[in-house]
Amino acid sequence: MTIFRRPPSRFRDQPPTAEPGRYHLYVSWACPWAHRTIIGRQLKGLEDAIGLSVVDPLRGERGWAFTGGEYADAVNGFAFLSEAYERTAPGYDGRISVPVLWDTHDGRIVNNESADILRMFSTVFAPLATRDAELFPAEHRDEIDALNARLYEEVNNAVYAAGFSSDQAFYEETVARMFATLDEMDERLAERRFLFGDAPVETDWRLFTTLLRFDTVYYIHFKCSVQRIVEYPHLWRLARELYQWPGIADTVRFDEIRRHYYCTHPSINPSRLVAVPPRAAWLDAVPAGA
Repeated sequence: MTIFRRPPSRFRDQPPTAEPGRYHLYVSWACPWAHRTIIGRQLKGLEDAIGLSVVDPLRGERGWAFTGGEYADAVNGFAFLSEAYERTAPGYDGRISVPVLWDTHDGRIVNNESADILRMFSTVFAPLATRDAELFPAEHRDEIDALNARLYEEVNNAVYAAGFSSDQAFYEETVARMFATLDEMDERLAERRFLFGDAPVETDWRLFTTLLRFDTVYYIHFKCSVQRIVEYPHLWRLARELYQWPGIADTVRFDEIRRHYYCTHPSINPSRLVAVPPRAAWLDAVPAGA
């Protein structure tokens, strides 16, 4: 019996300074955890202050790789992301994950927890921001933390818990809890534009990276098959509005998302057939006043 447990992130330091050009992000366009940091970097206008390198979406036996071309590491010339972990902690034998926030000055991983990195863009790196996006407003901070934690357990990570489970009862319980939460979020959005009012905050974007992948991957590949996001009137409206937010569509690579999931989980999809994308009108107009 397999029950999916995501190991905790190993590196959880805070940068000692917000020095521009010192820090670099290693990410994958395909990964929802990395995607939330890419979005945060874009929303805060930190592209010039924090560099970006992208790994190949097809993760092999040696993990995330820099295979050349657009998937190159211009900072260290690593061939595999595991080299960053080894350089930081010689003998490291834990999970190799994205995103990674790298300190070019000290030559080490500062943090590999996406939630921490996203939050840093509103705190540590706020003095370097060139765009005014309030992702962690003071009046909602406790509520944001609480809903972030709940959505992580019941949606963001639950799709993986369901998809990798080999226990029927656990799978069904996970899916039931997931869709109960999605139902509740859809009802919540019936009365407000975003989860906390008139502007998107961290929680909206953390949910968005799962909603974006849901119908094309999780509904099929991870058997989260009760209902598609396009069938939720308010969640689908939220997903479309966030997709159409300035600069966000440029962070979305649907082809890489599909190739990554369908081609790197042989225990789920040994044939590595890539499911055709579902019909989804991401650019349709969002209803005014929703």
